Amino acid sequence: MWVMEETTPPPAPRRAPEDMAAVLGRLRRAHGQLGGVIAMIEQERSCRDVVTQLAAVSRALDRAGFKIIATGLRDCVAEPDGTPGHGLTVDELEKLFLSLA
Repeated sequence: MWVMEETTPPPAPRRAPEDMAAVLGRLRRAHGQLGGVIAMIEQERSCRDVVTQLAAVSRALDRAGFKIIATGLRDCVAEPDGTPGHGLTVDELEKLFLSLA
């Protein structure tokens, strides 16, 4: 009988506190905007106003996600010999991802 062994995933790379502070700021802003959307719906505001705010929430979440991806790539990408990569900066990676969105 074949038995699959459980393995624990490797620990996540440690991200720079300043990068995570930016992500948390964007997520907190999106949280506040989402609360505003809920209030707008409860107040029966116009569809245009609600959708405009909802789009802003979506963009804030997208930017937070791109920032997480960008910092993760910086931490994880390495040269073939195992030394840390010396490619794009976090801001350059983030702009690259945003250009594809």
